[in-house]
Amino acid sequence: MSAHMHTPSRAKASGVGVRLPWWALALPVLAFCALLMLIAGPGDAHAAPGEPAVGAFIQRVQQALAG
Repeated sequence: MSAHMHTPSRAKASGVGVRLPWWALALPVLAFCALLMLIAGPGDAHAAPGEPAVGAFIQRVQQALAG
Protein backbone atom coordinates (compact mmCIF):
# COMPACT_ATOMS: atom_id res chain seq x y z
CA MET A 1 0.00 0.00 0.00
CA SER A 2 1.40 3.39 -0.93
CA ALA A 3 1.64 6.25 1.54
CA HIS A 4 0.20 9.64 0.69
CA MET A 5 2.59 12.55 0.96
CA HIS A 6 1.39 15.80 2.46
CA THR A 7 2.42 18.79 0.36
CA PRO A 8 1.79 22.31 1.67
CA SER A 9 -0.39 24.53 -0.46
CA ARG A 10 1.30 27.39 -2.29
CA ALA A 11 -1.20 29.95 -1.01
CA LYS A 12 -0.09 29.45 2.58
CA ALA A 13 3.65 29.39 1.92
CA SER A 14 3.78 32.45 -0.33
CA GLY A 15 2.94 35.14 2.22
CA VAL A 16 4.16 33.69 5.51
CA GLY A 17 7.16 35.30 7.14
CA VAL A 18 7.81 38.02 4.57
CA ARG A 19 8.64 41.04 6.68
CA LEU A 20 11.29 43.58 5.78
CA PRO A 21 13.10 45.70 8.33
CA TRP A 22 12.46 49.46 8.17
CA TRP A 23 15.88 50.20 6.68
CA ALA A 24 15.27 47.86 3.71
CA LEU A 25 12.95 50.52 2.31
CA ALA A 26 14.53 53.62 3.85
CA LEU A 27 18.04 53.15 2.42
CA PRO A 28 17.01 52.91 -1.25
CA VAL A 29 14.69 55.90 -0.80
CA LEU A 30 17.50 57.96 0.75
CA ALA A 31 19.91 56.97 -2.02
CA PHE A 32 17.37 57.90 -4.68
CA CYS A 33 16.72 61.29 -3.06
CA ALA A 34 20.44 62.02 -2.78
CA LEU A 35 21.03 61.20 -6.44
CA LEU A 36 18.00 63.25 -7.46
CA MET A 37 19.34 66.25 -5.55
CA LEU A 38 22.71 65.88 -7.25
CA ILE A 39 21.07 65.83 -10.67
CA ALA A 40 18.62 68.65 -9.94
CA GLY A 41 21.19 71.10 -8.54
CA PRO A 42 24.26 71.11 -10.82
CA GLY A 43 24.46 74.94 -10.75
CA ASP A 44 27.18 74.92 -8.07
CA ALA A 45 29.43 72.54 -10.00
CA HIS A 46 32.37 74.23 -11.72
CA ALA A 47 35.35 72.82 -13.54
CA ALA A 48 38.75 73.25 -11.90
CA PRO A 49 40.60 76.32 -13.25
CA GLY A 50 43.79 74.32 -13.84
CA GLU A 51 42.08 71.89 -16.22
CA PRO A 52 40.87 73.86 -19.27
CA ALA A 53 40.61 70.74 -21.44
CA VAL A 54 38.21 69.05 -19.03
CA GLY A 55 36.09 72.20 -18.78
CA ALA A 56 35.94 72.54 -22.56
CA PHE A 57 34.95 68.89 -22.92
CA ILE A 58 32.18 69.26 -20.35
CA GLN A 59 30.88 72.37 -22.12
CA ARG A 60 30.79 70.51 -25.45
CA VAL A 61 28.91 67.61 -23.89
CA GLN A 62 26.39 70.04 -22.36
CA GLN A 63 25.94 71.80 -25.70
CA ALA A 64 25.44 68.50 -27.50
CA LEU A 65 22.84 67.37 -24.99
CA ALA A 66 21.03 70.74 -24.98
CA GLY A 67 20.41 70.87 -28.68
